[in-house]
Amino acid sequence: MWVYSLSLRNLEEMMAERGIDVDHSSVHRWVIKPVPLLEKAFHQHRRAVGRSWRVDETYVKVKGQLKYLYRAVDKEGNTVDFLLRAHRDKAAAFRYFSKAIDQNGEPTTITVDMSGANLAALEALSAERATPIKVRQNKYLNNIVEVRHEVAYRSCSPFSPH
Repeated sequence: MWVYSLSLRNLEEMMAERGIDVDHSSVHRWVIKPVPLLEKAFHQHRRAVGRSWRVDETYVKVKGQLKYLYRAVDKEGNTVDFLLRAHRDKAAAFRYFSKAIDQNGEPTTITVDMSGANLAALEALSAERATPIKVRQNKYLNNIVEVRHEVAYRSCSPFSPH
């Protein structure tokens, strides 16, 4: 049995072994065409999220480098959105909030920790809107997000008890 990495050239090789002559660029076109259609279909069947969000960011190691994972959950703990960024600054926070609002609708309240970057990004975002978003800055109201970060970390940790 052969083991292949997930690349288009490897798919081309796998198909050639089975007698199918195809170029890797053709496989790429096959993937590119249906992906937007699949994404649209998935978004149509996604459940609605609440209008009160709790947002936090944490850092994770990706290929040996620290990246910041921005994550929001609604009041019931359902994930609103997430974004992985190289920096933790106003620009990264602004991009995250813009993306989350575009895809999930405008929240009435967003609770963030004491991060100045998040507050600055939300103030800039609210200034662009007809109805400003209420922003609460409280270290302890984000515990629901903090716990979910911890659970996610434990589940992928090599030291997890299971």
